[in-house]
Amino acid sequence: MKIAIWAAPACLVLIAAVGCAPSGAYPRGDLLLEPAELAKPAAMKQLVILDARSRDEYDKEHIPGAIPVDFDVWKSAFGQGTDAEGWGKRIAETGIGGQSKVVIYDAKDSVDAARIWWILRYWGLRDARLLNGGWQAWTAAKLPTATEATAVKPAASFQATPAPARMATKQQMLDLLKEQPWQIVDARSNDEYCGIDKKNNKRGGAMPGAKHLDWVDLIDKSTHRFKPAPELHKLFSQAGIALDRPTASYCQSGGRASVMAFALELMGAKDVRNYYQSWQEWSAADDTPILTPDTPAGKDAPAAKDKPAEKDKTPPAEKKA
Repeated sequence: MKIAIWAAPACLVLIAAVGCAPSGAYPRGDLLLEPAELAKPAAMKQLVILDARSRDEYDKEHIPGAIPVDFDVWKSAFGQGTDAEGWGKRIAETGIGGQSKVVIYDAKDSVDAARIWWILRYWGLRDARLLNGGWQAWTAAKLPTATEATAVKPAASFQATPAPARMATKQQMLDLLKEQPWQIVDARSNDEYCGIDKKNNKRGGAMPGAKHLDWVDLIDKSTHRFKPAPELHKLFSQAGIALDRPTASYCQSGGRASVMAFALELMGAKDVRNYYQSWQEWSAADDTPILTPDTPAGKDAPAAKDKPAEKDKTPPAEKKA
């Protein structure tokens, strides 16, 4: 097997030629794995495959060797990202050790898989990627599937070490509003960004100066894959998002922002944070500024009205996860 060497800051990462090496025009093509590459026996043996779909979907049919991950538990258990001991056990029980190579897939255009990817990267797993196109691409290629659950062999240990540079807190977001080099990206829908769709939040609108790019625009609707690099570059440019500037993304609860963070890294952005608590926390706080944009804040559009959104006087409703 041929081995390629990819230079990364402070280390050399060996990438086996089983589809893990950078490919195509993406600056960080190593973050994606195509179904045909995963189907190769060598890749199947080297990678821990995580299925982020529901357990019912997994039991019905899944990629051979895939291990189900309880998405809802992972989503809610992350909290403020402080329980290193608990996450070390949880990740190890999934069969992942410190040197494991992991690929994650779902059937929701990578929005659930990207959250799992981001959580693993936050807790220190160095080699994690997404299956491009997810379950839909796998089945469209008529690749083998299985119905019998994979026997999970827990890893001896996983030393969960938080990576603060991957996450932004509310206080940090407040500070970033004052720091010129930083840009904030809103990955929600246009109606959420403009304050039309408040969900179950106390207030609607956007963070002052936030650039808007709906996460769904990153995905090709017909193939469920990430759009080609030139198209992603154009999307970011049209939204006024510079790939060479430090960036913090947000959405409602960290999932769509994970897709945005992934796409930014895929396109070569180096300093990307996910405000994991996102709008569900920001909208409920009393010390966070909110603006109501007229239109998405792209390169040639006004970022927002000068007048902050008025606070909702009704008691906070139950937040939607």
